Amino acid sequence: MRGRPLRAAAVLCVPALVSACATYRADPLPKDAPPTPPAATLVERAGRLSHPYLTPVAIDLGQPLSPQELGVLAVVASPALKAARARAGVSEAQVFEAGLLPDPQLSLGFDRPLSAPGAVNAIAAALGFDVSALYRLGPARDAARAQARQARLDVAWQEWQTAFQARLLAARIAGLSRAVRLSQGSRAVAEQVLDRTLRAVARGDLNSNDLEARRIAAADAADRARAAERDLSAARLELNKLLGLPPATELDIVLPAYVDRPSPAHDELFALAREARLDLQALRAGYAAQEAGLRGAVLAQYPKLNLTVNAARDTGNVRTLGPAVTFDLPVFNRNQGAIAVARATRAQLKAEYDLRLFETRADLAALVKAYEIGRRQRADLVGQLGPLRGLVAGFERAAARGDVADVVADTARQSLTDKEIALAALDQSLAEQWSSIELATGRLLGSRP
Repeated sequence: MRGRPLRAAAVLCVPALVSACATYRADPLPKDAPPTPPAATLVERAGRLSHPYLTPVAIDLGQPLSPQELGVLAVVASPALKAARARAGVSEAQVFEAGLLPDPQLSLGFDRPLSAPGAVNAIAAALGFDVSALYRLGPARDAARAQARQARLDVAWQEWQTAFQARLLAARIAGLSRAVRLSQGSRAVAEQVLDRTLRAVARGDLNSNDLEARRIAAADAADRARAAERDLSAARLELNKLLGLPPATELDIVLPAYVDRPSPAHDELFALAREARLDLQALRAGYAAQEAGLRGAVLAQYPKLNLTVNAARDTGNVRTLGPAVTFDLPVFNRNQGAIAVARATRAQLKAEYDLRLFETRADLAALVKAYEIGRRQRADLVGQLGPLRGLVAGFERAAARGDVADVVADTARQSLTDKEIALAALDQSLAEQWSSIELATGRLLGSRP
């Protein structure tokens, strides 16, 4: 009668254990490229974006998008970031795995006597547990948590880079759109000058040398206009690729105007980047994970202890119950190889962190220097444009009175247009350099559109 409750409990425990087991379900790979998420989904994601430095925005896809909105849209729509977030999910699962204790081990034995009259069936049972897993649990859990934090920071850094890549492309599209308008105007003026020169040469007012120079100028203006159109198309295609949109998509963008910002101090930027950059924080988290891994490797040099409780009944019906202890003898291995690898890995991570700091400081110095040079060049060019505009206006009035030939006024206007194209290129370069400085610093610097 005593065995019936035990057997009933065993019968009830088996279904409970089976129901707690995980099940397998196939998830086949797609045959086609994944579709772009619906617009409503992207808007909803943009409104609840969670990022250390990027703030969620309310996006209206029916209105022109600002650089800030483009950055957030790139973060929530980028296929590359979707894959990065999936990889970070693996680290979160590893944290869960690291917090689990090993299952106890149960062994059962049964012996039926074939001879020896009066003997009973022999049975044996042993229940064991790896006790050393208890003191290895803490370092393993700390390492997994630090690795998960590193994975999250790596994703956040990729999101930051993606957002600023979208902002940089917005600045590039703004500059190239302006360059296209100016270069098309320059092309039209160059063609007018060439047409008037052809008529002047036909009348004998100019020689063929002047005609050849006008033809070269017209061809150069046409090449610049075509190059600007190609660059603008390439920038728009790159933005669509970044956002995961079909190539034929044409986004309506609020083109930001150039903002003259003073050159930031390199030392202050580096001090800010050292604390704010998410990739540096990720490297520090990775170093903390390796510290925990090294601590775990040192603890693993001590003997692995398994505690077992044995119960048995032999064929003579003698019953026994007692513990058993199993442990490794740290004579040859002592986990010294794993400790050496962990220490070497820690040294490698430290060297990589030092290298990233050095590269960050060097990149910021180069970006700030280039920005300072660009601002000086722009100031010089703006200083030239004022008098040149007055000169062009004077030539145009003189040409209207008939005091000078129209070709002279057209040539002066072409020179002014060339300077304006150069200014547009400088404005675009400075806007991109400012975005690059903010990207390399890891934080927004002051107000920006």
